[in-house]
Amino acid sequence: SGKSTLVFLLERFYNPTSGTITVDGVNIEDINVQHLRKQIGLVTQQPMLFNRTIRENIAYGLADDANLMAQVVEAATLANCHGFIMQLPQGYDTRVGEGGSQLSGGQKQRIAIARALVRDPAILLLDEATSALDTENEKLVQEALDKARRGRTCIIIAHRLSTIRDADLIAVLDHGKIRELGSHQQLLASRGLYYRLMKAQHL
Repeated sequence: SGKSTLVFLLERFYNPTSGTITVDGVNIEDINVQHLRKQIGLVTQQPMLFNRTIRENIAYGLADDANLMAQVVEAATLANCHGFIMQLPQGYDTRVGEGGSQLSGGQKQRIAIARALVRDPAILLLDEATSALDTENEKLVQEALDKARRGRTCIIIAHRLSTIRDADLIAVLDHGKIRELGSHQQLLASRGLYYRLMKAQHL
């Protein structure tokens, strides 16, 4: 219903056919694409990991310098994955296998969050980031996301409404159009589509 399209538009994988998207009042088409993407950390439902070490996966695309390992550890700690990484025999030098096959779904997701955070992005874009996880892993990943959101703009795309209750502003999409806009309490009070969705999910 238009959620993935929003991600593609924000990342400028393509431009809108009509209207404009602005960030801090600036049309994103006027911003250099590389600069824009450096400001956005994206975490998707199915994270893409490469058959390299955990360190290389987290630091992917960053220049190797004297501070890099410290940045990787800081991001991993924030993403709730430093603990399990240090329990592995080779720690950050552990190879993750093709597509991260040596790791669980929750571990892969937390490494993807660390990779998004290591760049210290101004905007964190979470596209169904916990929807493929079981309850235990969802809790660990959600804790990591809660820490990661502090001090930055966070755009969360979700079907599980429990993940967005604390958002400052919630937009309810229906067939590609915004039907409702407000905080959790405001939308509940209006007893519209959001209210019905919350009831359906027994929240």
